Amino acid sequence: MELSGVYVPLVTPFTPDGEVDTATLERLAREVVADGAAGIVALGTTGEPAVLEDAERRAVLDVCAAVRRDTGTTMVVGAGGSGTWRSAAELAALAAWPEVDAALVPVPAFVRPTEAGVVAHMAQLAARSPVPVIVYHVPHRTARPLGVATLRELAALPGVVGMKNAVPALDADTVTLLADPPRGFAVLAGDVMAAPMLALGAAGAIAASAHLCTGRWVAMVDAWRAGDAARARELGAPLAPLAAALFAEPNPSVIKAVLHATGRIPAPDVRLPLLPPDPATVAAALHRIALACGRE
Repeated sequence: MELSGVYVPLVTPFTPDGEVDTATLERLAREVVADGAAGIVALGTTGEPAVLEDAERRAVLDVCAAVRRDTGTTMVVGAGGSGTWRSAAELAALAAWPEVDAALVPVPAFVRPTEAGVVAHMAQLAARSPVPVIVYHVPHRTARPLGVATLRELAALPGVVGMKNAVPALDADTVTLLADPPRGFAVLAGDVMAAPMLALGAAGAIAASAHLCTGRWVAMVDAWRAGDAARARELGAPLAPLAAALFAEPNPSVIKAVLHATGRIPAPDVRLPLLPPDPATVAAALHRIALACGRE
């Protein structure tokens, strides 16, 4: 499959009573698609999958599958964890939703396998997955950074079609990878590093920040992809500080707070162990949103 553009990893909204708010989730999904997002990501980190019950996860997938059917957008699902066989079972279960186009599978967290272990893990999962796999490389969460040689090994695995390379800074491995990107393998950026990675040739971004100013995110990615660097820099200038403000406290607490403050979700709640963000953090993020979205 071809992966390019902006993919929005959706929050899981809750009602004021603490239930999953499927109606609001559907509205958010349709809004970002209408604003030009190339796809939606269900049950990514931003969707708080670790604190959802099995029935709630299924409800999220049902909603996103319906949006996929109606709009033709791409649907990616976060799946997998630290154990290979449990992750394989989670991926196999996605066959119940034929609308799923790909799975976003994280590098195992906490157990800190060797880089060769990560490759073996992903090889097993890609071989058993009913859908193509996008590797989620997020070393500040997993404590398992991967060098460029390993990134290329992952890109060569059958069934692996791309990677979200969510590094906290633009490192030499990312620069080397994008200088000679593997054929048929899409490198997607995270939030704060989106602009520099796009400038180096990334295919797009999976960005939770694109819940806000979605159209501007889409236009920035399109400009970089078209080679219009001046326009891309102009569009991207307010987006990096916006992303930093939205990630100033553990995700998705700030994003949910600003979505609530702007009237897009009925409650800002996150579930433990996450806590509500400091009001000053929310105010700073709202200021950045006004600067960025006001100049779309």
